[in-house]
Amino acid sequence: MVTHVPAEAQGDERGALLSFIEEQRGGIRRALLGLTEEQAASRPSASELPLSGLLKHVVEVEQGWIARAKQEPPAIKRDQTNWHETFQLVDGETVESQLAYWEKVAAETEAYIRSVPSLDDTFPLPNDPWFPPEGRVSVRWLCLHLIRETARHAGHADIIRESLDGKTAFELVALEQAG
Repeated sequence: MVTHVPAEAQGDERGALLSFIEEQRGGIRRALLGLTEEQAASRPSASELPLSGLLKHVVEVEQGWIARAKQEPPAIKRDQTNWHETFQLVDGETVESQLAYWEKVAAETEAYIRSVPSLDDTFPLPNDPWFPPEGRVSVRWLCLHLIRETARHAGHADIIRESLDGKTAFELVALEQAG
């Protein structure tokens, strides 16, 4: 769902990148508007993922990338044995708790992006087989990656929500604005 990124973000590259990240976060948040926990956990489409699982995944991915850029461990460590938990709410997690956590993660993302001396600053990629050996990426790349990652899942969320109750992204924008 295309929404409007404020014009004031256009003059400042960091602001523009952060605004586009936030625009895509909004798509996922809107896909959850008005749903019960049961609806958010359901799988009404061909996708094996529920909206609540997409939410959790996107939050963990964003937090993990910011931690990586800061060269800190992610808040939640996933490995071969528990990676699937990133796509489902467990241990009393709720949509509300994930949205609240995302607010904190988003604030951490903004603070970090605004604090780095240059968007050209780099950080090492993890030593995982799917990354190039001794690879490095810039903070700018990180912002673009977060936009891409969140946008992919926002589109996925649109399809799941429409499959669930027929509400389209346009209707959800109107619902959000009315609320």
